[in-house]
Amino acid sequence: MIELKPIGIVYNDRCKIEDDNWGDVISKIILDVSLPVEALSEIDSFSHLDIIFYFHKVEKTKIISGARHPRNNETLPKVGIFAQRGKNRPNQLGLTTVRLLKREGRELVVLGLDCINETPILDIKPVMKEFLPKEKVIQPDWSLEIMKNYWD
Repeated sequence: MIELKPIGIVYNDRCKIEDDNWGDVISKIILDVSLPVEALSEIDSFSHLDIIFYFHKVEKTKIISGARHPRNNETLPKVGIFAQRGKNRPNQLGLTTVRLLKREGRELVVLGLDCINETPILDIKPVMKEFLPKEKVIQPDWSLEIMKNYWD
């Protein structure tokens, strides 16, 4: 059995679940007091971080394990939950690459974290260009449609 304990909590002005307009959201991630502040040592030498978080407000009855229309839009093709980034996932995990604006002790201030206030953070990793794709990223047209206002 896997048991995860949050390493921190997010604080921002987004209190309700929304699909768009995440680009200007500034969030503060506060490291849990059970972890030493040195766990963040030198993290501010990186410009970007990958944040893994838990969709804690997703109702268990709304979790999808098969396929669905992205954003429940029936004009879009029905695709598997693992072929989309929706929140109603079997393990309720989210992953976002954010820009690190500053670190103050056990607090990180980041830009573009697409999770709501008081979301539990499960892990933080620095973005290193060696882990980014070397080849062109390909995605279907429907994904471009649903993402057109996501970061506005």
